[in-house]
Amino acid sequence: MLRTSISSGSRFEALAGYSRAAVVEFDTYAEVFVSGCTGFDYTTMQMAEDVESQTRQCFKNIEAALVKAGGDLSHLVRVRYYLTHGPDFTRIAPILGEYCQAGRPAATALICGLIDPVMKIEIEADARIPR
Repeated sequence: MLRTSISSGSRFEALAGYSRAAVVEFDTYAEVFVSGCTGFDYTTMQMAEDVESQTRQCFKNIEAALVKAGGDLSHLVRVRYYLTHGPDFTRIAPILGEYCQAGRPAATALICGLIDPVMKIEIEADARIPR
């Protein structure tokens, strides 16, 4: 078994001692564990204010990690949605369907506080990528 790490390039990963994703290689597949992604856009170093844009950016961040691991969003097997405002779920549900339709992963949604009040959603994901 081989384990590698994927970085988003965020300085916070080194500070807090984590990786954007951990990849565990097996003979015929890789398991990819993507850390919670927020709506932060690493290319512009900004975060949109609305939950819909943040949700789309979360999936872009997740997809970037999966591509580095040799996969894509269709390889998702589990996602966890952390929302700060319960009624936002009905607003983002169509976006979740848009990004998760191909793999139809198991999913959980929770209402909680996040580390920055600007953040409205954080998404954590697991994938299994055939080798």
